[in-house]
Amino acid sequence: MDAIDRSILRELQKDGRLTNQELAQRVGLSPSPCLRRVRQLEQDGAIRGYRALLDPAAVGRGFEVLVSVEVRRDRATVEAFEDALQDLPDVVEAYRLFGSPGCLLRIAVADIETYERLWIEKITALPGVTEVNSQIVMKRIKEPQGLPIGGGAH
Repeated sequence: MDAIDRSILRELQKDGRLTNQELAQRVGLSPSPCLRRVRQLEQDGAIRGYRALLDPAAVGRGFEVLVSVEVRRDRATVEAFEDALQDLPDVVEAYRLFGSPGCLLRIAVADIETYERLWIEKITALPGVTEVNSQIVMKRIKEPQGLPIGGGAH
């Protein structure tokens, strides 16, 4: 990956809706080689996809909770827990961690009542769960901005 590829990645992280013409102009290429590079970055897996960034409150999911979960540490239980998480759309991110807690979830729902129902009916009932701790997000201080791409100006 060279400096032009890194520039392409930086620009697309800022605005994934750039036309190829606009992107080519920003990174100093003509459109045809720019498109070839983007397609190659997609094929190589450096670009995994394109998405719209949504305002959680505008779509009725302005109540966010970070939830640490302890799960029994045997392979079958961990795999069953992780599989069951896939069926919970309110869990918008999930990470298996080293140490304690064993798992961290980010949950986005409408309000505290909805979260309480989810906690009682789904989260505590997941396979192998031994402990659940919830931290309600007061304010998002830094929005996801994409990954830092080294090798040049940001």
